[in-house]
Amino acid sequence: MVSIVLAGGGTAGHTSPLIATAERLREQEPDVRLTVVGTPKGIESRVIPAAGLDLWMIPPVPLPRRPTPALLRVPGRLMGAVRQSIAILDEVGADAVVGFGGYVSLPVYLAALARRVPVVIHEQNAVPGLANKIATRFASVVAVSFPDTPLKGARYVGLPLRAAISRLDADAARAQARADLGFEGERPLLLVSGGSQGAVAINDATLAARDELLAAGVDVLHVLGPRNLTGDHVVVTDPDTGASYRPVGYVDAMEQAYAAADLMVGRSGAGTVMETATVGLPVVFVPLPHGNGEQARNATFLVEGGAGVVVPNAEFDGPRLVHEVLPLLNDPERLAAVRGRLAGLVPKDAAADLAAMVLDVARGK
Repeated sequence: MVSIVLAGGGTAGHTSPLIATAERLREQEPDVRLTVVGTPKGIESRVIPAAGLDLWMIPPVPLPRRPTPALLRVPGRLMGAVRQSIAILDEVGADAVVGFGGYVSLPVYLAALARRVPVVIHEQNAVPGLANKIATRFASVVAVSFPDTPLKGARYVGLPLRAAISRLDADAARAQARADLGFEGERPLLLVSGGSQGAVAINDATLAARDELLAAGVDVLHVLGPRNLTGDHVVVTDPDTGASYRPVGYVDAMEQAYAAADLMVGRSGAGTVMETATVGLPVVFVPLPHGNGEQARNATFLVEGGAGVVVPNAEFDGPRLVHEVLPLLNDPERLAAVRGRLAGLVPKDAAADLAAMVLDVARGK
């Protein structure tokens, strides 16, 4: 039996590709033993068991971005987490470690180095994180989501996605998806989502543009984020065009929303960029203005390929939203051309490719 340890957590950006890769590992090696290492601080405590995966916890060791007194405590805390990670690798008889970055990954990488267990890295963003930068020095395989990620020896495999997305036939699923989401007819449909927690700038701009979009005959599915959905957000239908605005807190199956939509407005996190590119959905990206600039970089290759638009967060309001989306939605040929440029821009099934690499490394190939 092959034993694989997967490290990643904190946010969906790390756990989603981990789960997708685990899904394909089970397809390719039904008897594989999968063990996930996370921390109590992240969403992994909920989503990893829900995916049917065995979760082991280690203490979180955040790495401060700036010199602070907390930096002095990092070495001791890191060594403690490494010792716990070594114990996990020994307990499960790990043949390989595959890490998806984030602060949970570094102790597991160092434990693998200490035990001479081969390491496979996957970096989600165009701007790599510190844990993955460190581990590239001894990793057997370095896989990346984006073609221009600056990591030595990187292999461009794309982002591991759930089979429901990577194998989605949007055209075939469109009619049923629209009906399930409460939309009737064949009007253009705009999907708006600021991610799992929502985005204030995108939400405000959408509400400001709502009436003009409906008057133009555009249906709107607005994913506000669970905390942002209030009693003030109600379904609105234009009496003349019949177009409707439907606000929801969250969509459990984003593949359904992707299939229903003709165009999307959203952040440019790695997941959104690669999922929409994979299913062929054009997007107006509004990158998160914080962090180390990875969201703006994530969408660069789509913009350069004429398959995406980026609008700075500070410039995004109701009029700008209308200006960007209506010309596209009112011109089916132009929209189809963008869809055509998306075809083939990203690897179709990164999860299957990464799983095969992991199994090869585990078997010493």
